[in-house]
Amino acid sequence: MTTRRTGDLLITHARPYGEEAVDVAVRDGVVVEVGAGLSAPAGVMDAEVLDAGGLVLLPGFVDLHTHLREPGGEESETIATGSAAASLGGFTAVFAMPNTDPVADTEVVVEHVWRRGAEIGLVDVHPVGAVTVGLAGVRMAELGTMARSRAQVRMFSDDGRCVHDPLVMRRALEYASALDVVIAQHAEDHRLTAGAQAHEGVVASRLGLAGWPATAEETIVARDCALAREAGAALHVCHVSSARTVEVLRAAKAAGVRVSAEVTPHHLLLTDATLTGYDPVNKVNPPLRTAEDTKAVRAALAHGVIDVVATDHAPHAVQYKDTEWAAARPGMLGLQTALSVVVHTMVEPGLLDWRGVARVLSERPAEIGTLPDQGRPIAVGEPATFALVDPDGAWTVRGAALASRASNTPYEGMRLPATVVATVLRGRVTARNGKVRA
Repeated sequence: MTTRRTGDLLITHARPYGEEAVDVAVRDGVVVEVGAGLSAPAGVMDAEVLDAGGLVLLPGFVDLHTHLREPGGEESETIATGSAAASLGGFTAVFAMPNTDPVADTEVVVEHVWRRGAEIGLVDVHPVGAVTVGLAGVRMAELGTMARSRAQVRMFSDDGRCVHDPLVMRRALEYASALDVVIAQHAEDHRLTAGAQAHEGVVASRLGLAGWPATAEETIVARDCALAREAGAALHVCHVSSARTVEVLRAAKAAGVRVSAEVTPHHLLLTDATLTGYDPVNKVNPPLRTAEDTKAVRAALAHGVIDVVATDHAPHAVQYKDTEWAAARPGMLGLQTALSVVVHTMVEPGLLDWRGVARVLSERPAEIGTLPDQGRPIAVGEPATFALVDPDGAWTVRGAALASRASNTPYEGMRLPATVVATVLRGRVTARNGKVRA
């Protein structure tokens, strides 16, 4: 008997990791054959056929740092619109940050986020639990309850705010070690950044903006690496922006500390030179830094000192962004432009090949987030979870045309390389040719 089921797929003429073209046969969401001249899997009458035409096939991308705003911030983004943006960007899993309203510091809220993501079904949505109640940095949230909930929270963070008290951070890392979960730190000593508006340097001085020193990041990272070493815990450093932070991470990894780190696409590409026009679309936390810092984080990503690219996708409704610089909220869109920026900053200069892109956008993020069915090799017996990429598909970024509910992209009008042609989640095509499939 032959039938058609969700997850039956035949991808023809695809180049896994940019290498030789093959066909990939999928049955029930699992790769059953890889080779030349394949037909639909045995027992499948009418599998969907996706002719890749020589395009690059990669494991689906995993974003460890996404702001979906729901619950409470639906004027800027929803789980539905954020999931659509993620799928169109080649992502098959995202980690939703907890700075929502109410804060994701209880089992009830994290299960709501997880359930809504599953209902929408475009990507796997994994809620990140807050480290402290209300993100206040004072009293630890119920990490164990959230970890054991149906949402199975594997990462905790007060992102947007630093867990500043070293005693609270130490206890969180001790709990994390016992629960085998990750603490992701927004590294910012707020005593050094009070009133800060831009990277402390020549540009901020010329523009009359209060300076944000890179040491505010570096000192917290150094402290937390010491605490993580003592606790034997997994520490993840969010949005690294400073060359000196790279050196702290290098030394900590050499000493055996269980520390991983991410860099955002905008910190790979943009510098504080973009602030000259006082356009709040370029306001972000941590701030855009110097060309020297950008060069350092690119090299660190290439060499594995920084493990992954994470978008820090931060949508804002127009009333929060289209205002004077000091009042504007920090943050940028990132899900649909991440691959293109990585190709522009890392692949085109020869710092990464397509295997490297898979490492920093898929494989290592899945490892850090402990997702056993994401970031897997393109091979028989593995989940059919892919991003199909046209490396020659240059496109012009228009914020209004992106799937996010907001449009605050710093790349407005830029011509960027590479487009995601299709995204596949366990054999089901969730996005194709710029449109999502519910």
